[in-house]
Amino acid sequence: MLGEKLPPHDLAAETAVIGSIILDGDSLVKISGFLSPSDFFNKAHSVCYQSCIDMLDKGIAIDEKTLGDFLETSDSLNEIEGGRSYLTYLVSQTPTYMHIEFYARTVHRTATHRRLITAASDIANLGYENSQDVDQALNQAEDILYGIRSTHDSRDFVDISVPLDSWLTFDDENDSDIAPIPSGFPDLDNLLGGLNRSDMIVLAARPSIGKSTLGLNIARNVAGGGHKVAIFSLEMGRDQIAMRLLSSEALIETNRIRQRFTTDTEDGRILEAIGRLSDLDISIDDTPFQTVTEMRAKAKRLQKERGLDFIVVDYMQLIYGGRNMSDNNRAQEVSKISRALKGMARDLNVPVIAISQLSRSIEQRQSHRPVLSDLRESGSIEQDADIVAFIHREEKYITEEEWLRSRSAGEAYPRGISELIIAKHRNGPIGNIDLVVQDQYARFRSIKKQSAN
Repeated sequence: MLGEKLPPHDLAAETAVIGSIILDGDSLVKISGFLSPSDFFNKAHSVCYQSCIDMLDKGIAIDEKTLGDFLETSDSLNEIEGGRSYLTYLVSQTPTYMHIEFYARTVHRTATHRRLITAASDIANLGYENSQDVDQALNQAEDILYGIRSTHDSRDFVDISVPLDSWLTFDDENDSDIAPIPSGFPDLDNLLGGLNRSDMIVLAARPSIGKSTLGLNIARNVAGGGHKVAIFSLEMGRDQIAMRLLSSEALIETNRIRQRFTTDTEDGRILEAIGRLSDLDISIDDTPFQTVTEMRAKAKRLQKERGLDFIVVDYMQLIYGGRNMSDNNRAQEVSKISRALKGMARDLNVPVIAISQLSRSIEQRQSHRPVLSDLRESGSIEQDADIVAFIHREEKYITEEEWLRSRSAGEAYPRGISELIIAKHRNGPIGNIDLVVQDQYARFRSIKKQSAN
């Protein structure tokens, strides 16, 4: 019967791990980065391994005698049946300490399988609870699985030649899965070098400045380049997103399309725009209440089934932080969300644009230009992001009359002009880019393209 089976484990591998450390204390550093005491099935082995870690931290040499002394001093020797003689047994059962990493990987693998079994039981219990809140139950189940993934996904040092060799063998045509993705805005691509995979790009602004619009514009441009795009919209529904994309594509005001106040000629343009947009690989998820874990699971499934190159999340402050987060500590919740979004970008190896709100402090000071400290609710957003970009529109804060009174006559009022401020760029320069804003069409355009439209 299934219930009579022991959980997955390999006592011989566990024995060899501890025996290898006793034979060569320095070998512990080869495995301590990914193997934890909780990975051991046998309690005595777990106690021995934890003691070895403690000894390493304290600078105590590790061998059979010193480990026995440390266990005795810390009152842990009585947890090991056989005491010091068991340490001798461990050494006698170890073929060679040279293969310690292989033994440790085996122990870690079986521990992961045990955690999967425990997770399956925990998820089954969620089902038996028959909660009225199905979404919360699903989120809890995904958090359980993500916890296993987080503990399993550990990396170790690699020689510098590995990433350098990948650069030498890079081919734009054959390595499209690692090449930067054009945003469709030439000045932005020149500054950033395109949208690099595994980057988290924070696009932030105050309400009604156009952050969602710019995010959608970039998504459309990326899809137009033959890439596969996913949009997680926690604010707008799929119909609203579709209308914005259609307005930008057909160059017809959004409200007129929605109310169907269009001419026969415009209807023709709308049909052509629908045809072009329908050919693009854009997937929209407009679930209003979800965690990053849930988004990551959906994106992972989409990537496996259809492929995925680029993600837009609109917007960060609407993401649910999880059941363990306190309502009184929103900064901690946003910090967790920020780290998880960066983890999603790295795990899926795609650029993630995370749209974010800015604090009201901008409106309360004389200069309305955003700075990094304006990122709302958490400084960890700035820390986790590879790129932080702000949208600034002077016309939103000053009228044309006020502008003319305070500026020289030769300086034109910035009507319809937006400044994209790259305030942080982890791997390159920062700078400012001017874009033309066409609010009626829900779109941004490069200055150079404006004359053609």
